[in-house]
Amino acid sequence: MSDLRTNEFVKIVEVGPRDGLQNEKTPLTLNDRKNLILDLVKTGLKNIEVGSCVSAKWVPQMAHSDELFAQLSKDTDVSFSLLAPNLKGFESALAVGCKEVAVFTAASESFTQKNINCSIDESFEKFTDLMSTAKAHGVKVRGYVSCMVDCPYEGAIAPKKVAIVSKRLLDLGCYEISLGETIGTATPDRVKAVWDACFAEMDVSVLAGHFHNTYGMAIANIYQSLQQGIRIFDSSIAGLGGCPYAKGASGNISTEDLYYLLSKMGYKTGIDLSALMQASHNVGQVLERHNPSNYANAYWQQHSA
Repeated sequence: MSDLRTNEFVKIVEVGPRDGLQNEKTPLTLNDRKNLILDLVKTGLKNIEVGSCVSAKWVPQMAHSDELFAQLSKDTDVSFSLLAPNLKGFESALAVGCKEVAVFTAASESFTQKNINCSIDESFEKFTDLMSTAKAHGVKVRGYVSCMVDCPYEGAIAPKKVAIVSKRLLDLGCYEISLGETIGTATPDRVKAVWDACFAEMDVSVLAGHFHNTYGMAIANIYQSLQQGIRIFDSSIAGLGGCPYAKGASGNISTEDLYYLLSKMGYKTGIDLSALMQASHNVGQVLERHNPSNYANAYWQQHSA
């Protein structure tokens, strides 16, 4: 079976500079954030989320994300994107030449209220003008759906509800839908149920998985997703991230661990391992934090011997 996977490409969306850093207690300088992104470019990653066009009052870690985007070279085949939660954020992204933005909602009413202070339906109303403006300017829009399995406030979320919200984003004009396993409580059987519900509504090619590792299940859930045909995954260098609305939720699956799984199974990622590990090391030094990646820790033990 592994022979069938040889040369099959899996798309990785690196979310560390945005989803990762926005949850660090101490905001990095703009220059440190830029250096992280430049390190990630060297790895061969082709999809990097730069930051979020939100109020610095609410998310100080993401201050001046549009300015940071403007400093990056556009003479590259890397797709740099920005999170734009509303039309104002989108206009900030558009002003600096951004060609891909992301919007986000959830499959849980309670989470949507806590996260963006509106209902699911109201979140879609906010997206309408943004989507039409994006279409007029040739800007691609990616959709995020939080709480694909569990919500920290409501508990289990019905797979059908996840599929309905995802399909609404697709119908609205999003080219790709990333389902977030927000608090890391899922197991492969529950993930399978969600994908099966989504496949009844849309093609597997437009779906991505975004897994957190609170209970160490992220790799198992990604393996399950691969078995069902998912070929797009979000990850975060050095496992940066978490969820401020989900108590105890740890970071995203590390890009290092995802790389190890995919490469050992015969999938292609386009990642240069040495550059990846250097980027991992560098951001760890800047943040002075422990790297939760199993692969990164094993790698450095072997290479420091």
